[in-house]
Order: sequence, then C-alpha cells, then structure tokens
Amino acid sequence: MIEDTDISLTRPPVVTIRAAKPRDLPELNEMILLLAAHHGDAAGITPEQLERDLFGPLPWITALVAESDDGLLGYAILVPLYRAQEGTRGMDLHHLFVRDGHRGHGIGQHLVDRARDTARKAGCGYLSVSAATGNFQAHRFYENMNFVPRPVTGMRYLQALA
Repeated sequence: MIEDTDISLTRPPVVTIRAAKPRDLPELNEMILLLAAHHGDAAGITPEQLERDLFGPLPWITALVAESDDGLLGYAILVPLYRAQEGTRGMDLHHLFVRDGHRGHGIGQHLVDRARDTARKAGCGYLSVSAATGNFQAHRFYENMNFVPRPVTGMRYLQALA
C-alpha cells in the first residue's frame, strides 16, 4: 500500500502561469542565460536590459512565467510581429523554457496556451515559433501543439545600428 505522503512526492508541483513582474527579473534573467547555454549561444543580457524591455517606458516584449512554491520553473517571451501586406498582427514565441527536472509535466504546454491567449487578446491573428533545424524534440512538441511547419525561404540580413 502506498501512503498519501509517498504519492505527493511523485506529483509535479502546482504551477501558476502569469505575466512576469519586476520581482521575477533575477530568476527570469537566470533562465534566459540557461537557455542560451543550452543552445551554445553567448548571452549578454542583464537584469537592467530585461527590466527596460519588459517594464520600461516602451515595453518591447511580454514575458509569461510558470511559478510554483519552489519559484519560477519556466518562461515564455513574446515579441510583436506585423504582416503589412495583410494588415495582420502576430506574436513570435521567441523563447520557451522549462527548467531541468520539470520538463514533461505540461508546463511548456501551459505556457504556450497562455501565449496564445495573450496574442489573441492583443488582436493577433497568428502565433509563430522557430526551432533549430536539428531540434527534433522541439519540432514534435510544436507540431503536437498544432503549429504548422513553414520552411524558411530567402535570406535574412542584419545591420548593426550601434
């Protein structure tokens, strides 16, 4: 017989998905650095830059966080998009991250669901997301969440302004 205390130890934590708040900046910044390291990317973001972009005079991004009694377990960052030829607003799910040890419990799915709701409330007609070419686990995840693959065509150019 399994006692109630044994069952509670195997259950995932109760998670709340909510908009990020200024108090979340240290943990959110830490998770952004973890995601960058996971992908082998250099990360130079600071909590001050994150605060500027989330809560400054011209908020540039929206962040959603997954929170439990243990702190923040994951996050999603949304960036506005626009298709001028169609006159449609969209959101790019720029980052989606769940901490090691908490994956596979539906947290990522809940973050995507809330990202959809956030985009809809902002008048968006679509939500987009990108995944690295060889990241088949992410491909399956997004396809299971009803995202449709769209091959990238053409070139993208960048010019530094600073």
